[in-house]
Amino acid sequence: MQVAVGVGVLLTAAALAWGALDIPSNSGYGGVGPNFLPWLVSGVLAVCGVFLVWEALSGGFRELDAAPGAERADKGAFVWVSAGLLLNAALITTLGFILSCTLCYVLAVQGLRRAAGQPAAGQLRTWATDLVTGLLISAPVFWAFTQFLAINLPGLTNTGWL
Repeated sequence: MQVAVGVGVLLTAAALAWGALDIPSNSGYGGVGPNFLPWLVSGVLAVCGVFLVWEALSGGFRELDAAPGAERADKGAFVWVSAGLLLNAALITTLGFILSCTLCYVLAVQGLRRAAGQPAAGQLRTWATDLVTGLLISAPVFWAFTQFLAINLPGLTNTGWL
């Protein structure tokens, strides 16, 4: 199974490289084109995959601790995190980047809390903290991309600030 993990990483690197072939290489600001990052990520993944396969074939992953956590997947937590991701994708053009990413954050954190066994249901303060934290993360990201990098992200208004 350890070799399979390394081979899986190598296949992922190959798939990313294959996808990067379709991205134009026109250099932009600083001489870096839009295909630079996909090629960089696929190259680093390929190196990691080679090391993983080599490690597995030369004696296996050494000093590997037993896997922590539950023996089986927490389906409820999976549903919370999945709902956050799917609702973000479905609502980003309607609610805008900030609100949809905040919703994604709130739902994902609730799922992760439940997976860790922390009580989260029915605690208004926990929900409010997650909401504020999600806004404090997503708003600066939105503003950095739209105002400073001039990358268009869906907003709630046409002002560029929400």
